[in-house]
Amino acid sequence: MIPEKIKLHRGANLLLLRFAGQDYELPAEYLRVHSPSAEVQGHGPGQAVLQYGKRHVKLDKVEMVGNYALKLIFNDGHDSGIYTWAYLYQLATEREARWQVYLDTLHAQQKTRDPETSVVRFIN
Repeated sequence: MIPEKIKLHRGANLLLLRFAGQDYELPAEYLRVHSPSAEVQGHGPGQAVLQYGKRHVKLDKVEMVGNYALKLIFNDGHDSGIYTWAYLYQLATEREARWQVYLDTLHAQQKTRDPETSVVRFIN
């Protein structure tokens, strides 16, 4: 299914899509942690790498890839995922379920959506 509308809403940090007359809002963090890239998905079954600490990631740019996909460029340097129309449609229509699985996985692995912060102590 080809989207009828694609819009990057920088202020809200969302990718707005319309499929078959239905509007969908996909937050940058959701898109980033579900990137179809090998860096995130791995090179085979069971090789996915859990993405965490991405709560504040921004979607900087959206580029067309032929007539079949988008390349999303994030402010954390990630830009290797090619999001096909079919995959974007899945992300849009399965957002709630996929997000809950992601949150449950974070919890099970004792990870957080928040970026890790380091405390540096200086000893005199």
